[in-house]
Amino acid sequence: MLALHTWTLDSTPLADVLRIVRATSWDGIELRRLDWTRAAGRGESAGDVLALVRSSGLPVACVGVEFGWMWAEGAERERLLRVFDEQCARAAALGCATVMSPVDKGRGDARRAAESVREVGDLAAKHGVRLAVEFNSQAEQLNTLGVMREVMATASHPACGLLLDTYHLWRSGVTLRELDDLPPAEIAYVQYSDVPARGLEPGKFTDRLPPGQGVVPFAEFFALLARKGYRGFMSYEAPNPAAWARPPEDVAREALEATRARLPSG
Repeated sequence: MLALHTWTLDSTPLADVLRIVRATSWDGIELRRLDWTRAAGRGESAGDVLALVRSSGLPVACVGVEFGWMWAEGAERERLLRVFDEQCARAAALGCATVMSPVDKGRGDARRAAESVREVGDLAAKHGVRLAVEFNSQAEQLNTLGVMREVMATASHPACGLLLDTYHLWRSGVTLRELDDLPPAEIAYVQYSDVPARGLEPGKFTDRLPPGQGVVPFAEFFALLARKGYRGFMSYEAPNPAAWARPPEDVAREALEATRARLPSG
């Protein structure tokens, strides 16, 4: 199942994104915390967003939370945990089984990060959803699959798993062999976009491309997921100013066609 992440069409209002996703035949939509924040800025309620998404008829693949909860303390930690709980409730209200969070970008104690995963895992489980945690290839510490697996193994929470994002995987130098060694049970969710073949810049993360325009071996990656029995959503998350300047229908259609061309046959 293929979903389109709202960040991919960031310059397009949510109502239009939902219409385009449906018109171009994606299977679902991935929502961000920012989609609710922007609605609140327009004077709309959280319920208005839920109603809008429900009216589209699109399945919701995943709902994003706000990152920073791994090493935050005090009032900021309390706020982030409230946000996490709120987003889990919204996901459940939309019939969505997965929430996602990037890791913290800085440095901290790995055991503390694992303790935090357990804490938010309990919140996710309370709402009947699973948390997918995404390492960031440009984070200071939690920037590789191996490091992230260690944290998740220490946490060992049944409601938590790994988010595999091809952009961060290949930008961090992962190999197909490493992915082949990954037990299927650890995979909670998948996001994808292609990584530019040249010109990678530290700190730049809105240079993502459709499959086939960069270095990611998508046919092999998708085949590997199929062999592992992954049947969840795969979400196309490809923020890029060049794409935002184009007609959003063209961007959505091009990405879906490029993805389907690299999926295993049958």
